[in-house]
Amino acid sequence: MTTTRAVVLVEGESDREALHALAPRLGVDLAAAGVVVVAMGGVTNVRAHLQQWRRQAPDVHVRGLYDVADEHHVRRGLLAGGLPVTEVGGLAGLGWHACVTDLEDELLRALGLPAAEAVVEAAGEGPSLRLLTQMPAQRGWSRRDLLRRFLTSQSGRKARYARLFVEALDLDRAPAPLVAVLEDAVGR
Repeated sequence: MTTTRAVVLVEGESDREALHALAPRLGVDLAAAGVVVVAMGGVTNVRAHLQQWRRQAPDVHVRGLYDVADEHHVRRGLLAGGLPVTEVGGLAGLGWHACVTDLEDELLRALGLPAAEAVVEAAGEGPSLRLLTQMPAQRGWSRRDLLRRFLTSQSGRKARYARLFVEALDLDRAPAPLVAVLEDAVGR
């Protein structure tokens, strides 16, 4: 049984799925490396999760992935959880990496909209996406906004497509924050 060496805290299940899909593509065996990825159920739960892991396993390195707009929540949670946050090195220096907007935006930008739409089609949900584009409420929306709406329009869809998008993208276009948090977690 492998000892947990590092924990990666992520906001939700889609982030967890994306990291679990990307790790083996980068040659990382999370279990063998002793890395656990934990979906916190929201970014405001950083403090509670950090404190839990520090009590449970004080030697475990806690890393994280978050959306840049939520940085204030992460900073507050890390400080309240007992982790010193300074401006030198910032959160990335502590192993916490920010998605520019959010995970979905990172993945859509890395994959490209035509390829993302092809993934949706291959998954058998092209008709659902096309139906969404025809609805009056979405008239005039950009393709990016329509895809983002599609991803959030059904429970579990964000997590499913996080994995499918990661599996479909070229590794040289893998989103930098995802790669960085995995590298920090395994000590590369």
